[in-house]
Amino acid sequence: MNRYFYIDKEGKQRGTFSPEELRREQINKETLVWTQGMEQWKRAAEVEELSLLFSGNAPAQQPQPAYSQAQPFTGQESAAPVQMPKSWLVESILVTILPFMFCSSFFSLLGIIAIVYAAQVESFFNRGDYAAAVEASRAAGKWTRIAMWIAIGWVLLIIIAIILFFVFVGSIAGLGELLDI
Repeated sequence: MNRYFYIDKEGKQRGTFSPEELRREQINKETLVWTQGMEQWKRAAEVEELSLLFSGNAPAQQPQPAYSQAQPFTGQESAAPVQMPKSWLVESILVTILPFMFCSSFFSLLGIIAIVYAAQVESFFNRGDYAAAVEASRAAGKWTRIAMWIAIGWVLLIIIAIILFFVFVGSIAGLGELLDI
């Protein structure tokens, strides 16, 4: 049995779902669906495995709410769709690559940890594991900030080193003038 993604009424991708779970999601014949092996999105009525959902022969089931293991049962169904947590992917890539290019700081490569966590956010969210997506987002944000502060520290150290160099060179030049007198 295949697992499907579908495009909801707001135009957002949702998934993955088994055909029975899609029935509970109340998709219609015109809903666009996709699974591994398909080259492009198709209408649900065009997919053989899903066509039974729309025929009169399909066994009628009472829709049951699907609750994630990560979210405790509260007795109330959420009316608003859950929004994906911030992934931090762009920020983590920038704080990894830019300081490494400009400062040659190997410590900025700690941003790779942030990239790994950031890449997990969307994956967990699409699987329906919201708690893991939030935790991955929190970790990605933490490592992005760590890499950013390391980069800022390196830039400040370089600026201080340049200032000290010029002060030192200036003081040596001043010493040379004193010795000539």
